[in-house]
Amino acid sequence: MIIGKTERELDIMRVAGRIVALTHQELKKHIQPGITTKELDNIADKFIRQHDAIPSFKGYNGFTGSICASVNEELVHGIPGNRVLNEGDIISIDIGAKYNGYHGDSAWTYPVGTISEQDQKLLDVTEASLFKGLEEAKPKERLSNISHAIQTYAESHGFSVVREYVGHGVGQDLHEDPQIPHFGPPGKGPRLKPGMVLAIEPMINAGSRHVKTLSDNWTVVTTDGKRCAHFEHTIAIVETGYEILTKA
Repeated sequence: MIIGKTERELDIMRVAGRIVALTHQELKKHIQPGITTKELDNIADKFIRQHDAIPSFKGYNGFTGSICASVNEELVHGIPGNRVLNEGDIISIDIGAKYNGYHGDSAWTYPVGTISEQDQKLLDVTEASLFKGLEEAKPKERLSNISHAIQTYAESHGFSVVREYVGHGVGQDLHEDPQIPHFGPPGKGPRLKPGMVLAIEPMINAGSRHVKTLSDNWTVVTTDGKRCAHFEHTIAIVETGYEILTKA
């Protein structure tokens, strides 16, 4: 069941989303060669709590980090630890914050120092695919129009779309209905209505679309070892189209 949000609830979710966006801005200052993913996690945890929120991911189904920190061929759910970032790496950071009972959720992939042209293209296309999908996020449109726009754009640039992990509704629960694939034909699924809150999060691979989970039962990597990117915003459907909630 898709749970619509009232204007009061959306006001709370705007605050939660802003805290997530500000946390991304804070972490971006520290993403450089030599820092560990655990150090980034500590910075995020402290920052979120200083803004009267709690990290959504900490303890979620046993996850030990306050953020997901996924490097290079790691797609999602990377556990922060002693891994040191090196020049030329890319890192996907997924951040959730719960404020006054409601979640905000956003991911971004960042360069570490100077990266290759191919990696920069991967980041640019993945980010652009997110916004291509958002162009379809408006009342009365079908949900899968978002999915189709993302797939069409990413594949037109020679990249592949992960099938196993999808976007989702957001609210008092971190993951709510509906599930939102980032691939598929247009004109399918429920019609969008004002008050729906959705996390749209294309996950795009430089090589094949196939992924696997490592023995830690969390970290998802590309099966061919090639790099991948992940960009996500939480949005609300409004009368005029969509509003990004995870913005500063």
